[in-house]
Amino acid sequence: MSFSITTWNINSVRLRMPIVEQFIVRHQPDILCLQEIKCQEPEFPLAPLKALGYEHIIIHGQKGYHGVAIASRIPLSEDHRQNYCNVGDARHISAIFERGSRRIRLHNFYVPAGGDEPDRTINPKFGHKLDFLEEMKVLKADTPGVSSILVGDLNIAPLEHDVWSHKQLLKIVSHTPVETDGMKDVIAKGGWLDLMRQYTPEPEKIYTWWSYRAKDWEAANKGRRLDHIWSSPELGPFLEKIEVLKEARGWNQPSDHVPVTATFKF
Repeated sequence: MSFSITTWNINSVRLRMPIVEQFIVRHQPDILCLQEIKCQEPEFPLAPLKALGYEHIIIHGQKGYHGVAIASRIPLSEDHRQNYCNVGDARHISAIFERGSRRIRLHNFYVPAGGDEPDRTINPKFGHKLDFLEEMKVLKADTPGVSSILVGDLNIAPLEHDVWSHKQLLKIVSHTPVETDGMKDVIAKGGWLDLMRQYTPEPEKIYTWWSYRAKDWEAANKGRRLDHIWSSPELGPFLEKIEVLKEARGWNQPSDHVPVTATFKF
């Protein structure tokens, strides 16, 4: 039986609820993970999601900034949120769901963007991002009796073909060597499997984000893969497909990120 999980930085869930509903009606993922919801928990639009069959919703919200949520058609348990860097930002939430006899912990992350200057001595936001990555290195994909899936806007395009121009972006935040090496270290130390690159190996390009600054984002196509889906290695053989819904970048009042959906068969 197929089972799907979508990750999407929605960049204000209340503002963009119409396109969330549009996406759900057309694609109907079993679980929807949102980042940058930009609202506190009581303000989250529960009613439209529940009306569409997402009865199980957990939220880690914050006034005006950040925030992550998981909306699911199936029960969620063991709700957990980690306070990365001990600053109180709502950037992580996780829960357990079950498929048959398999228990899976789903992590939903919104990693700091890091500002514009890739130098922590003059840009505290970049230092925060690097510290956040360092703390992620202790997160293990393999835990006794529980498989893992990690999704979210990780704000790093780690590979050469995750950006429109590797050479031109080497000094641009999201693709600098200190960030890309840091993310590769998170993957290696945690024992994670990059499912998007399992399904679409390099050198094929993958983009999930196109800047609002581009006059014609589609014509320029200067994208980056900032959104990710990882898993513990034992789930890799069950991956059926990964879909990046590029067309969503052109919807009415779009996010600068598009939905990415992993479909499994187990």
